[in-house]
Amino acid sequence: MSRDNKHHQQSFARKAPPKKENIETTQKNEIKAMFMNWFKSSRSVAGDIMTKQDVISAILKKLDSKQDRPFQIAMDELKNDGLIELKEDGVTVVLTQKGAEKL
Repeated sequence: MSRDNKHHQQSFARKAPPKKENIETTQKNEIKAMFMNWFKSSRSVAGDIMTKQDVISAILKKLDSKQDRPFQIAMDELKNDGLIELKEDGVTVVLTQKGAEKL
C-alpha cells in the first residue's frame, strides 16, 4: 500500500507544474500560431515583413497586459527557431525561408 501511495505522490509532483507556467506556455504557443497564421493568411513568402502596425493590429490588440511575457517568449522562440528575424527596430518581423516552409 505504501508503495502505491509513494508512486502516486511522485506522479502528482511530476504532472503538476505551477499553473502560471502552464497558462504562459499555452499563451505563448497561441501567440506563435497567431504570427504564423498571419503570414499564412497573407500568402507570405520568405522576406515578407510584418510591420509594427501589423503586429499591433493582428496580435497585440488581442492580448491583455498579462500576456506581455508570453508575447516576448513567443517572439524569442520564433526568432531562435529561425522562423522569423527582427529588423533593427526590434518590432518589424521578417519571415525567413525556414518560416515560409512551415506555413
